[in-house]
Amino acid sequence: MSGNREMGTEAGLTLGADGVLRLTWPRGAVITAGDAERAMLRVNQLCGDERHPMLVDMATTADVSRGARAVFGRPCQASRIALLGASPVDRVLANFFLGINAVPCPTKFFTSERDAITWLSVT
Repeated sequence: MSGNREMGTEAGLTLGADGVLRLTWPRGAVITAGDAERAMLRVNQLCGDERHPMLVDMATTADVSRGARAVFGRPCQASRIALLGASPVDRVLANFFLGINAVPCPTKFFTSERDAITWLSVT
């Protein structure tokens, strides 16, 4: 069987009563292009024809591959994206992503979930 090692990292995804998508990666995740493709497919399936703001918790992410960054740069059903991190490394990863990719919707890095949700709620 070729299966289990190719499963990759699975993100948690929910759509809250507040209309905010929450995408959370497991601690120490190394996000590959395949992981990103699966996550974005799930975002689009969950949203259907509607667009929603999305909070991406990247506080425990170890790395995001070049291929994954390219996938995250494609349009999806997220209307705006708040990247939530906790460390200087998270900020570096987010700034690197924001600096080299044309983001498909307004995207901003935060260290405060409250500030991120407030920003996402602006229409």
